[in-house]
Amino acid sequence: MTAPDASEPGAPAAAGGRYRSLPKSIWLLGMVSMFMDVSSELVHCLLPIFMAGVVGASMLTIGIVEGIAEATAAIAKVFSGAISDRFRKRKMLVVLGYGLGAVSKPAFPLASTIDLVFAARFVDRIGKGIRGAPRDALVADLVPPRQRGAAYGLRQALDSAGAFLGPLLAIVFMLWFASDIRRVLWVAVVPAFIAVLLALALREPRSPPAASAPRDRLRLRLGRSLPRHFWLIVTLGAVFTLARFSEAFLLLRAQDLGLAAAHVPAILNMVTGGALLLASVVAGWLWSTFGAAATFSAGGAFAAVAALGVLLYRPQGPAAAGSA
Repeated sequence: MTAPDASEPGAPAAAGGRYRSLPKSIWLLGMVSMFMDVSSELVHCLLPIFMAGVVGASMLTIGIVEGIAEATAAIAKVFSGAISDRFRKRKMLVVLGYGLGAVSKPAFPLASTIDLVFAARFVDRIGKGIRGAPRDALVADLVPPRQRGAAYGLRQALDSAGAFLGPLLAIVFMLWFASDIRRVLWVAVVPAFIAVLLALALREPRSPPAASAPRDRLRLRLGRSLPRHFWLIVTLGAVFTLARFSEAFLLLRAQDLGLAAAHVPAILNMVTGGALLLASVVAGWLWSTFGAAATFSAGGAFAAVAALGVLLYRPQGPAAAGSA
């Protein structure tokens, strides 16, 4: 899979005009990510409450559903990235991934049992896993190395804007529909299919002559040819992932502390989406100015601080619930 060269810090460039000079396809890809994230975050910020309060799932069941869903996405990324490099059909995989995400959305409001929720979540995460690596490779194909930091930053910023808007729409429609979660979940179907239509309009760049050369067959042993720095980044990413827990439990915890169901998305997902939006722009600038290693280290440091904050926080009696 084509990826940003971690060994190249990127030529420092003035921030002004950097994003305006990016190809239209980068902006279109960012809009695709934004609309799908609006849909996905609208669903995900209400799904734990829906599973526990409407479908009647236990905490253990919710944990199993979330764990299998995220594992599915991670495994699908490995194969989609390799297939993308093998056949150079980035757009096909991107459209397929977003298409699976879109067709899964109507299943959530239709679900009356945890089985259908699990199936929809499974399909949604397969779609996420399929589209992720080819989408990032397509970004790298569309711009020269010196613009990749800005290109990835823009795409992620628009994605994060969707992560902010999704919970905001969830709040608006939960109030509008008097906390009828099923009706609110139907709203998520619209932006999901808009994302698919935009993805169909993407134009994939022609493969360079080197891309038409014979390629190795897809085998696990190909991983041995990857550089040590790659495996170091993967290992560090795995360690950070082990320290994470599903946001579903944070949402349920917020409700336990007395926060109304209609307001749960505001406290957690909107704050998270806003932070991601800001961090995406900063990360793009850091990457282009100081390089990938410094950007990754900064992200790890902020993740460590956030984890410590969660561990050290203790509600101060009934006042905590009242202030929530």
